[in-house]
Amino acid sequence: MGDYLFIATLIVVALVVLVLVIYLTGVIIYLFKAAGHLKELAGGLQKIEDDTAPLAGKLTTINGALGQLHGGLTSVNSHLGSIAKVLKL
Repeated sequence: MGDYLFIATLIVVALVVLVLVIYLTGVIIYLFKAAGHLKELAGGLQKIEDDTAPLAGKLTTINGALGQLHGGLTSVNSHLGSIAKVLKL
């Protein structure tokens, strides 16, 4: 009877070790795949940074133009407010 328990224990231990090896091999494979995806992501983010670098100068120009537009629109708004008062709207 003792021999059967010893053999059963060895089989169970072997199965547990086999399952762990398969599981950990899968984890290793997916970690390598994730590393590849992270490299691609980092490269894409670097490309975005390089492509958007010239925008700083252009945004300053656009901001200045919008500031002038704001002044003009504020003037138009006050004139329209005056007209609305005259027409009692």
